[in-house]
Amino acid sequence: MDKDETFMEGSFGYDIDFLKKWDSNLIILKSENASVAVSGKYQGKVFTSSVSGNDGRSMGWINYDAFGKTDPHMNAYGGESRFWLGPEGNAYSLFFKPEAEMTFENWKTPPPIDSEDWDVTEESETSVALERTMDIENYAGHKLNIRAQRIVKILSAEQMEELLGIQTKGVKSVGYKTKNTITNIGGFEWTKSTGAPCIWILDMFPPSEETTIFIPYKKEGTGPIATTDYFGKIAEDRIGYDDGILFFKADGKSRGKLGIPPQRATSMAGSYDASNNVLTITLFDVDSDATYLNQEWNLEGEPFLGDAVNAYNDGPLEDGSQMGPFYELESVSPAAFIKPNESLSHNHAVFHLTGKKENLEQIVEEVFGTTLELITNFL
Repeated sequence: MDKDETFMEGSFGYDIDFLKKWDSNLIILKSENASVAVSGKYQGKVFTSSVSGNDGRSMGWINYDAFGKTDPHMNAYGGESRFWLGPEGNAYSLFFKPEAEMTFENWKTPPPIDSEDWDVTEESETSVALERTMDIENYAGHKLNIRAQRIVKILSAEQMEELLGIQTKGVKSVGYKTKNTITNIGGFEWTKSTGAPCIWILDMFPPSEETTIFIPYKKEGTGPIATTDYFGKIAEDRIGYDDGILFFKADGKSRGKLGIPPQRATSMAGSYDASNNVLTITLFDVDSDATYLNQEWNLEGEPFLGDAVNAYNDGPLEDGSQMGPFYELESVSPAAFIKPNESLSHNHAVFHLTGKKENLEQIVEEVFGTTLELITNFL
C-alpha cells in the first residue's frame, strides 16, 4: 500500500491504514482480488475482508473508538470473526468470579480472549496459525488450563464453490475458513461437575436500513425454534418464520438476541444487505446430539442446555448510548468434555458475495432454498 495513497472511509484500504497504526504486524491474506485482515495482537481476530482489495468495501465492523483505551468489561474492538470462549453465564461461567452477582458491573471478559496478544506460529500468503495458552477460573471455582489454537485460511473461488455447492460466476467474492481448537492442558478432566468451556465464534458486520439475517432451521425438530428473549423479547415486527427459515431485522437500531438449539439448528446462516447488495453466508459445525451450554446470566437455568447458533442486532441501551451499530452471526461448539491432553475443534467459515442481483438470487435459491425478494420484504 502506497503511504501517500488515501482511501475512502468504508473501504478495506481505509480500515487497513487504521489497523496498522495499532498493529504494525497486521497480516493480510490474499487470493486473487480477495483480501482478509488477521491480527495476532488482537486475539487472532479476522478484522475485515474485501472482495476487491483496498478499494473494495470493508466487510467487517470495526469499533474505531475502542482502540487506545481499556474497558474493564470488554474491549470491543469489533472484527468480523473473533474467537471467544463460553459459557458467558450459568453456574460455570468464565465471565464472572465465584459467588459474584451476575450483573453488568461484575461481568468481565477473560483477558486472553479480550486484550492479550496471541502468538503467530505459522504464516503464508493464504493462511495463518495462531495460539494462546490461558488459565481461566470458572464461576464454580475450577481453574481451566487451556491451549487455544486458530487457523485462518482464505479460500479461492473454486474452494468457495466446493464448500457452498454452487457456481460463483458473475459475482465478486471473498471467503475464509477458520479452524478453532481448544486443548485441556490441565490436570483434570472437564466434566459436568467441574464445568467445561465451549468455543464461541462471533462475526460482527456493519448494518444497513435494509439488512436482514436469515437462518435455516429444522422444521421437524422438537421444542421451540428459537430463544428470542435474551435481552427482552424481540418485537414481532423484527422477527418472523417461513417454511424453515427464521428472518431477523439487522438494522442496528433495536437491541435483541436470539438463539437456535442444536436439535433445530442447521450448519449455516446468512444475511443480505439490500442497500449495498452484499450477501453474507456462514458455515459451521453443528452436532444435534451433543451438549451445548446455557449462556444466560443466571444460576436458575439448566447449565448444559443451550443454543448452537445465535444472532444479535445492536441498538441503543436504556440511557441512549450505543456501542455500534453492528449485527452478529455466531456459532458455538458443544461443551468440551475432554480429558487432559485431549482437544475439541470447531470449524466456522465466512463468505461475502456481491454482484448482479440475478446471480446472487441464484446462489440464495441453491444454498438456502429461498429468494432475495422474500428475505428483503418478509419483515
